[in-house]
This record gives sequence, C-alpha cells and structure tokens, in this order.
Amino acid sequence: MSARKLIAALGACTVLATGCGGSAPMGVAGAAAERDQGPVKIAALHPVSGSNAVDGQQMRRGAQMAVDAINAAGGIRSLGGRKVELITGDSQGKADIGQSEAQRLISAGAVGLVGTYQSAVSTNVSVVAERNRVPFVMDVTASDTIFSHGYKYSFRVQPGSKAIATAAARYLKQVSEQAGKPVRKVAFLHEQSDFGSGAAEAFTAAAKQLGIEVGPNISYDATTVSDLTAQVTQVKASGADVLAVAGYYRDSLLAAKAIASVKPDLNAVWGVSNGAYDQPKFVTDAGELGADYFSTNYHYDATNPETVALRERYQRTYGDPMRTGAVLSYDAVQVIAQAVEKAASTDPRKVRDAIAASEVPPLTVGNGPISFAANGDNENAFPVLMQIQDGQVKQVFPAEKAESRPEYQVAWRP
Repeated sequence: MSARKLIAALGACTVLATGCGGSAPMGVAGAAAERDQGPVKIAALHPVSGSNAVDGQQMRRGAQMAVDAINAAGGIRSLGGRKVELITGDSQGKADIGQSEAQRLISAGAVGLVGTYQSAVSTNVSVVAERNRVPFVMDVTASDTIFSHGYKYSFRVQPGSKAIATAAARYLKQVSEQAGKPVRKVAFLHEQSDFGSGAAEAFTAAAKQLGIEVGPNISYDATTVSDLTAQVTQVKASGADVLAVAGYYRDSLLAAKAIASVKPDLNAVWGVSNGAYDQPKFVTDAGELGADYFSTNYHYDATNPETVALRERYQRTYGDPMRTGAVLSYDAVQVIAQAVEKAASTDPRKVRDAIAASEVPPLTVGNGPISFAANGDNENAFPVLMQIQDGQVKQVFPAEKAESRPEYQVAWRP
C-alpha cells in the first residue's frame, strides 16, 4: 500500500473509531484531555517480543532512563515541573501491529513517539503520526524512503541508509589503501527488506563511483533464514576480497558462523548498517569468529564523558552492556522532552514545531547537535567505522573519532 493510500485508510479508521487492526482510538478530544493533565506522556514503541526483542528491550530501557533523568532534574519546568511518563508499546517486529500500537499510544495522550528499530514498522508508524499530527522521532530506522514523502511529523536521530552506506564505501577505500591492500571486489550479503536492500543499493552506487567492483549481491529473508552457508559459499566462488553484510542481529551472527565454516579468501568483513558487528553481545556470542570484523554505523560516542557515565549506569542497573540503539532512544526522548520544554505546551503541533527548530546535544557520535533538516533528517548525524579488536568494539575511523587504528587483514584469513 502506498503512503498516500495508507494515510487515507488511517483517516477513515480514526473517523469510524474502529481501530483498524488494533485498539480503537479514543478520538481527538480524549487524547487532548490526556495530554492536558497529569504527567507528560512520551511513547516508546519497539519490538520487545519476537526475534529482535533483546534490542527492543534495550531501547525501551534507554528511553526510560531518559525519562528518569528528566524527572530527576525537575521535570518540564515551563509546565510547572510536570513529570514525564513513558508509555510503551510492543510492535512484535510486525508493521501492522506497530501501526495499531502507534494509534493506541497516541490515543492514550502521547505528545510524541520514539521508535521503532525496524524500517518496515517505522514506515507505517510515520503515516499514523502524520495523520494524527503527533511527532514521531525515530531512534533507529535506516530506510530513507520515509523521508521522501514530505512528511512534517517524522524525524530521525540516526544517519540514514544512504549516508551510512556511502560512508562505508568511502571508508573501505581509504582504510584498504592505507593498509597497502586496495579493495578490488566486494560481495554484498543482505536481508531482503527495505533496510538491507537500501543499504546494498546505496553502497553499490557509492562504491562504483570510487572504482570498486561490487558483486554478487545476495539477499535472504531474515525472518526465516536458519543457515547462510550456501550464500557464503557463493561469495567464496565469486573471488571477492571483501564481504559487506547488512542484516539484523540473529542473521548477521549466522553469517559469521557460515564465514568461519566456509573460509572465503577475504581481507575484511565489512558491516554496513549492521545490527550485530558493533554490539558487545556479538563479541561474546561470536567469540573468535567475529575477530577483526568492521562495521560502519551509528554509534554511541565513546569519547563523551556523559555517554560513558550513562552506559556505566545502565550496566549497574541491568547487568548488561548498553547498546547504541538504547543510547539513540535516550537521545530521541530528550529531543521530544526539550521540545515540550521549549514550546511550554503539550499540543503536539507546537511540540512538532519546537522539534523542527531544536538543537539537542547528542550522546551518539555526531558532527554537532541533533538538528533537523527540512525533511526531518538529523543533519549532524555521522557514521563511524568500528572494528572488533582484542574482544572490544573500537571506533577506528575517521581519525578524529578513533579510539585505535584499523587493522585491515582479518585474523582468520586462510
């Protein structure tokens, strides 16, 4: 269904108050009443069940930590110190459920939404937000298509798929040449939704402009795949010296296991918007299988003392390393809360205008404050290259963001 048709369908759904696949909305008056009294409600919508539940739970916790910090600092001062409350939804990783959950949260009085981790879910939620005129600040959503529709209520904190993929191609050329092993040919393995396909297309276009051959381009269904040995065998036969991988956590771990089994003759495994290769959990789960893997992606700012303190607090509270997605959720909640503060209002339209004009210091890597271009994209979002070195994920390129130097030839190369 096109975005325009989906908006129309949701409009009919709201008028009839039938819910269209989820809870029936309370209506405009009911939602406004919910916003005008009690705590200021910010909604977090993530997949806290299903195959991406670990990331979804992390992101919900990151959002809650932002709310806790705001309340500890006095709440929304311009509204007399009103506290902030996080109301939550579970997309289950499904676009239709994310759509109905977004409507439910808006009807419950949310002044804004953050989410959703998956581009397919965010695509539907952005239409719900536009129809209801409630701002939606995406923490993790790679797809750029959402930002081509002229929406006024959709914003994104992370860099988009094209920005990450273009940087990944540029970083690969620079790092490989600095190592004295210029990349010749890249095989691209990716999950088949808009996220993975968009990353592959953008990377291929950027690489070709840099004189890098790309192929074969191999896709798979991340929701059903159980083994990627056949796909990696195809990579081995291609003669590629680098394998780029764009996938979610579970399938990217499967790719690492297949690479270790098939042993293609590669100089590097190069994550592009990858959901695993910059995660501490992957370092633990993959062990030596993932040694020296690279990943170009958004990342928490390891050089920012505030980010370091937040991640230490998360570790103490939950006994688990805080992933970048959770830090992005923290940033996204701060964007909405600071907009409410600036607008001195819970009217979502006024909050939207304040978001559009906002400048919020990020805890993720950036080239300045979170500041949104006319299409809703964070114009200061900045992809960074990371590598797993000595059992830790390190920022390695470009030099001004680096904790250590990149080590280009992987340890397991035959």
